[in-house]
Amino acid sequence: MSPTRRFHVLIATDGSTSARAAMTTAVRFPWRGGTRGSAVVAKQVRADYRRSILLAALDRTSEFTAQSASRALRNRWPDGGARVVDASAVDAILTEARRVRADVIVMGWRGHGPVRRLLAGSVSRGVVRGASCAVLVVRRPIRELRHVVVGVDGSDNADRALSFVAGLEPSRGARVTVFRAVDMHTPSHGLAPAGTRATVTAEVARINEGRRAAARKDLSRAAKTLSSAGWKVDQAVTDGAPLRELLATVSNVGADLLVVGAKGVTGLRHLLLGSVAEGALNRSPVPVLVVR
Repeated sequence: MSPTRRFHVLIATDGSTSARAAMTTAVRFPWRGGTRGSAVVAKQVRADYRRSILLAALDRTSEFTAQSASRALRNRWPDGGARVVDASAVDAILTEARRVRADVIVMGWRGHGPVRRLLAGSVSRGVVRGASCAVLVVRRPIRELRHVVVGVDGSDNADRALSFVAGLEPSRGARVTVFRAVDMHTPSHGLAPAGTRATVTAEVARINEGRRAAARKDLSRAAKTLSSAGWKVDQAVTDGAPLRELLATVSNVGADLLVVGAKGVTGLRHLLLGSVAEGALNRSPVPVLVVR
């Protein structure tokens, strides 16, 4: 994302507590000048209800929610407005995002139990999976973005996440911790002779140190990108499971936001195998920005 680009933020709202948290976050988020904001409200009416009193009630509720969203938007964007779309929540949000060419969708998170997630998913999960742009999923409102953790793994997805953060307008003293987990090899000796075991151990140690060096190089490059954009930057390299260590870093530094790149895996394989982005959505105590 170029800092000079005219940026569009779409806030999905249904008037719920989580949606209000998303609106608060979107309005207070450090977007650069020239950013535009709009909102979408989903209203799906079953065919057999289209002539019933329920339709009138849904119309009133949707319009009230849209009016409230428009008022909230204008605290940041005087020309901001909300649109009601007659479709399921996921379809309405994705359709409106395409229509306005949104660069990021901001929405609340209503965490469901693991069985329900597996069987049916959730609106936020469906949007994250289906969106072609970044999605910021808010568990609690961000009133001031002071510390961000960005997961880095040397991939194009991570580079896009870094570019997104570099395109923000950091407040004075705002920090980013760029994080990289290194997958370490563990030597397997079996019944090998002592001399062979020593050789294997030394070779594995050499490989592991090479991986750490590559990780440090990736983080140094990331730090340079973010420093030039005005952020104060810390670097963290750890061994161990990426998701576990990433979430531990979020807690250790007191982050306000976690940023991860999406790998774009869809369908049943994504549902069953998951990813760091999926795990972050499930378990992060702070809002998660998933960047494509």
